[in-house]
Amino acid sequence: MIITIDGPAGAGKSTIAKRLAKELKITYLDTGAMYRAVTLKALQQGVDTLDEDALAELAAVTRVQVLPAEDGVRVLLDDVDVTAAIRTEEVTRHSSIVAGKPKVRATIVDWQRRIGREQSIVIEGRDIGTVVFPDAEVKFFMDAELEERVRRRARELEEAGHPVDREALTADLRERDRRDQERSVGPLVKAEDAVAINTTAYTIDEVVAKMLEEIRRHNQ
Repeated sequence: MIITIDGPAGAGKSTIAKRLAKELKITYLDTGAMYRAVTLKALQQGVDTLDEDALAELAAVTRVQVLPAEDGVRVLLDDVDVTAAIRTEEVTRHSSIVAGKPKVRATIVDWQRRIGREQSIVIEGRDIGTVVFPDAEVKFFMDAELEERVRRRARELEEAGHPVDREALTADLRERDRRDQERSVGPLVKAEDAVAINTTAYTIDEVVAKMLEEIRRHNQ
């Protein structure tokens, strides 16, 4: 079974996907971590994140593993653990630019599809239900009000020990939304057959319960 969760940054996709996968006892795949890992490598090697050809060449010789961990996932970049390093503000700022490059997306989408052919997964991102797995059994589209998304992302960064500028973070999320929605390949859009959930006023448990109910209904 493939369950897709799409939505903008800060909507709660990663947190919910981890919980849902745990409840269903299947693999959670964080696609954003893959783009972040390639972005981190580009920044480390001084590759211009606007240079699509250079990024594509980099991705082609990069090995990214997203492995199950007690608190979610571990991310290995060329066999080096970068789980914390890919969550900095600098990587976050550049990753949506990298993710908008068609040649980079082609490589990473291939990684994702290969994993999906081998096992049942809960997978989240921006275009999973529309582009990566358009025939997925169950699809969700998660959203939340911008103010709530800023609050969540700030808390995530603070808990990881990173300084947070709320005003800059708000502007960054707005810009990421614009880039995600307007990019030419795999734009952020709700799949026609996806179940929409606005998470602003719901707890994690409530959202997971809604999703499990939908999955059970689908499997009847």
